[in-house]
Amino acid sequence: MKCTSCKENIYSNDFEETKNVCPSCGYHFPMSSWERIHLIFDEDTFVEIDENITSTNPIGFPEYEKKIKNMTLKTGIKEAVVTGFGKIKGQNAVVAVMDSRFMMGSMGSAVGEKITRAVEKSIELKMPLIIFCASGGARMQESIFSLMQMGKTSAALRKHRDEGLLYISVLTHPTTGGVTASFAMLGDIIIAEPKALIGFAGPRVIEQTIRQKLPDDFQSSEFLLEKGFVDKIVKREDMKNTLSRILALHNKDGRENI
Repeated sequence: MKCTSCKENIYSNDFEETKNVCPSCGYHFPMSSWERIHLIFDEDTFVEIDENITSTNPIGFPEYEKKIKNMTLKTGIKEAVVTGFGKIKGQNAVVAVMDSRFMMGSMGSAVGEKITRAVEKSIELKMPLIIFCASGGARMQESIFSLMQMGKTSAALRKHRDEGLLYISVLTHPTTGGVTASFAMLGDIIIAEPKALIGFAGPRVIEQTIRQKLPDDFQSSEFLLEKGFVDKIVKREDMKNTLSRILALHNKDGRENI
């Protein structure tokens, strides 16, 4: 295959070994939700929850049910997020992992419900919460029902914060639209993968609105780190160790294992 960033050829064996990262330029290609779960969680510790929650067609959008069915057959998942809990190097965590293969990770009512329930599970189990964000934004096929999920997930996270629990948001390529404008940017700690696209409106829309030329690296992880919107950029190969250390630091029983 050819890298979309540096245009160099990548052998499939190398691509698998580097966990979907270009060995030449370090570009982080998107991962499926289950690839990421297997990469981050200790073997045989992850328990999926709410796997049967799926989208309906609240506004009768033409052929929406057919599109959902086709996406399920193509990706092997029923919605654009997989949720559950398990251990990361022995540290407990509840997680929601978005999957850009499923309708570009767009947030409809089912995605919002699953993420809200993951937040509630984190409160119930008194475990830290991690959300891996990857989304093209709100799902237009559900209109206002999709936009409602922004407030719904944000309200759940306020309850989570009031309980004094840790929430780590991990921004991957791409994280845009209503997801960026809600739960993605509400983390106590915000981590990003290198060179990820992170923003609300697209750069072309912003340039037309403000009538100014934007920097070349605008809406990249590196740009957001410089401006203080992101706490740390973490390579994929280091993600499990970084998350486990953060979890251990916030878990008085785990600090001795750091």
